Amino acid sequence: MLCKFHFKKQLRFPSTAYSFATQCTHSWSKLRIFMPFPDETQLRDPRTVHLFCANALKVSAKWALFAEGKQLHAHLIKFGFSHVLSLQNQILIVYLTCKETKDAQKLFEELPIRNVVSWNILIRGILGCGSAIEYAHLCFSYFKRMLLEMVVPDSTTLNGLIGVCVKFRDIDVGFQLHCFAVKLRLDLDCFVGSVLVDLYAKCGLVRSARMVFHAVSQRDLVMWNVMISCYALNRSPEEALGIFNLMRSDGANGDEFTFSSVLTVCDTLDYYDFGRKLHGHILKQSLDSDVLVATALINMYAKNQNITDAHKLFDRVAIRNIVAWNAIIVGCGNCGEGKEVMKLLKEMLHEGFSPDELTISSTISSCGYACAITETMLLHAFAVKSSFQEFVSVANSLISAYSKCGSISNACKCFRLAAEPDLVTWSSFISAYAFHGLAKEATETFEKMLSCGVIPDQISFLGVLSACSHSGLVVEGLHYFNLMTSVYQIVPESGHYTCLVDLLGRYGLINEAFEFLRSLPMEAESNTLGAFIGSCNVHANIGLAKWAAEKLFIIEPEKSVNYAVMSNIYASHRHWCDVERVRGMMGNKGDARVPGCSWIEIGNQVHSFVSNDKTHPKALEMYATLKMLLWPMKEKSGMNF
Repeated sequence: MLCKFHFKKQLRFPSTAYSFATQCTHSWSKLRIFMPFPDETQLRDPRTVHLFCANALKVSAKWALFAEGKQLHAHLIKFGFSHVLSLQNQILIVYLTCKETKDAQKLFEELPIRNVVSWNILIRGILGCGSAIEYAHLCFSYFKRMLLEMVVPDSTTLNGLIGVCVKFRDIDVGFQLHCFAVKLRLDLDCFVGSVLVDLYAKCGLVRSARMVFHAVSQRDLVMWNVMISCYALNRSPEEALGIFNLMRSDGANGDEFTFSSVLTVCDTLDYYDFGRKLHGHILKQSLDSDVLVATALINMYAKNQNITDAHKLFDRVAIRNIVAWNAIIVGCGNCGEGKEVMKLLKEMLHEGFSPDELTISSTISSCGYACAITETMLLHAFAVKSSFQEFVSVANSLISAYSKCGSISNACKCFRLAAEPDLVTWSSFISAYAFHGLAKEATETFEKMLSCGVIPDQISFLGVLSACSHSGLVVEGLHYFNLMTSVYQIVPESGHYTCLVDLLGRYGLINEAFEFLRSLPMEAESNTLGAFIGSCNVHANIGLAKWAAEKLFIIEPEKSVNYAVMSNIYASHRHWCDVERVRGMMGNKGDARVPGCSWIEIGNQVHSFVSNDKTHPKALEMYATLKMLLWPMKEKSGMNF
């Protein structure tokens, strides 16, 4: 015994009601902000005290008032309310809301009686304390204890546990919980069914999600939403629209989550008209002011190349968030509106919004597409200043942008500064070398990626095959193609076939390229046939060029540039009859040829030119300068220009 107390007289404790009233009317400033306090006389009634404590604990949990919650816990123990299970459960909620897991676990162990609500509060509360796998293991350990203590789980228990499986994509445990739900006949419950559909959707098991959905007869709006989201997530637009129509025929109108999910499948021209009709339904239900729906509409219009309507929608959004800004910035970038992207970023900063990594990476990518090196460097500086360079997505976009702007040295620096390069980083760097014709560096980078344990995908193989194609590395190109198909079991796409046909053709192996084309498991696409025609032209094999051209005319009958290319090939080899035939075919097509252009960036402005262009405001001065430069060249070489 460390010490011993001796009291000369007995200490007097005040009565329970009086003491609680005195303590509660003491200044609890934070609680007083959110709820009214009863006077001292009202707190003498035990029922009033119970109601007050319940409300005070709810407020403490809602606003995460840990100190006030702890004081309330102390008062409940002191004045004999610790036996009230409903109040103890609410204290448990307070501790878990404040992420005080140790105190929550200690309180739970001290509970004399635990009902299913107590177990649910602990299991679901621990899940909200963090995303680490340790919390998931702790939840399942309590679930096992719950079963051992013969407490029957309900729909809330299973909803929380299946939610863990959704978070960690653990389909095996999810299957077991689904079987357990079937045994308890809880799989027919809408609350459990919706999270099961979500689990199967996130794991790509659409058929299983559909079976769960159809097993639930009484569906609420959440159930409809997760099923629509399942099809949207797994790129099944027809099924998503079918469920949406079925939902409306069932009498449900849908909410902002419904429409935002359906709009994600309307991002292609095939479903653009349906998306516009959906916009009408949204206007009728006055949901266009919701930022979630407005953002989905902006995405839909932008991805269908209707950036004008996307801009109009964005301008009408009264309360914007970072997601809405990102939607319009990404949309403008994908439509090639590089200047507009920079303008939007400045406007966003002016309105007090802080960009995130998606904003910065999207803006940098847009500058790369526009080959705007000055803006790319400014954004790079901004990213460094704002500590965004550490994000992999920003580093990837910088590598790609610098490469497209012609600065491979800056792309190399960005790659070296990437702390933990992922597959996209490696692929971007390989493609950058390929874009600049540096095949040796591209293949070395690819091999280094493999040695680091990074598993290549279709894009990384496309980059290295493109590098081999541009430099005529036939042996290496065939090696990587076989590596892709045989070792990594990757099914080649049109781009891979195009690279290999171009590689064989450039090296003069026209017959081998022809046999490879004939052996393709699918019909050759226009790019592949175009590469083959180009090789046939270089190596004067008009017969095979004609064979490929006839196929190309069938695939793209309205594209006049194909006829022009073949006409020029026939003309260069003096096949005048074929020239006349092809030009006759071209004359019936309405598609005009788009002239090739060159551009240069001066003073943060991109100037573009086409052949014999006189539309530029300073065209006269430019041609005068060109003439002045050509004159000494003409004198020195003795050539007539």
